[in-house]
Amino acid sequence: MNNSVTNTARLLWAGLRALLVLTLVTGVLYPLAVTGVAQSLFSHQANGSEIKADGKVVGSSLIGQAYNLPLKKGRQTPEPDLKWFRGRPQNGLGTNSVNTRYELILSGATNRSGDNKDLIDWVTAAKKAVIMDNSVPGYTVGPEDVPAEAVTSSGSGLDPDISPQYADIQVHRVAEKNGLPVAQVRKLVDEHTDGRTLGFIGEPRVNVLELNIALKALVEKG
Repeated sequence: MNNSVTNTARLLWAGLRALLVLTLVTGVLYPLAVTGVAQSLFSHQANGSEIKADGKVVGSSLIGQAYNLPLKKGRQTPEPDLKWFRGRPQNGLGTNSVNTRYELILSGATNRSGDNKDLIDWVTAAKKAVIMDNSVPGYTVGPEDVPAEAVTSSGSGLDPDISPQYADIQVHRVAEKNGLPVAQVRKLVDEHTDGRTLGFIGEPRVNVLELNIALKALVEKG
C-alpha cells in the first residue's frame, strides 16, 4: 500500500515538473524568442506593415482602403472621391464603425459563381463606372482597356494593390481633378510600381494607399 502511494506521488510530481518545464519553454521562452527575432529582423512586418503619413499611422500596406465622399442623405452607398486613385471593388462584407476609412471589417470572397446574376450585375455596373469615371476630355477609356481587377473584388476583399494597367487608365482623371500635369501623375505611378517578387513571382503591382499618400504630398507641394 505504501509503495503504491509513493509511486503515485512520484509520478504526479514528475508529471507536474514536466508540465511546468513545458509551460516555461513553450509558453514563455519560445514566444519571447520568436517575438525578439521578429522585432529585431522584421519589425515592419511584425508590427502590421504600417504606413505613416504626416507622422501618423494611416493604414497598412497589406489592407486596401476605400476613397469615397461622405455618404449623402437618402443614399445607401457613398460616391467615389474621384481625385484619388481607386483600388479594387469591395463588395460589402461589412462596415467598420471605429475607423470608417476601412470599408470592410471581414475578410472573404463573395462566393458567387461565374454565371451568378448578382456577380454579372456587379461586374457590368463596375465596368460602366470605370469607363465613365476615367474618361475625361481628350482621353477616353474603352471597354477593352478595363482590367479584370478593376471590376472584381479579390478573394479576401482587402487587396491593397492594383495593376499598373488599372493605375494608368486613372492617370488622366486624377490629373484633371487635382490640377496636375498628366506626365507628372504618370511619373508618380511609375515610381510606385513594384515588379515581380524576386523577379519571377506574381505580377507587377501598385499599392494604392502608398500612391495616394504620394499624390497628396504632390498636390500640397504644388
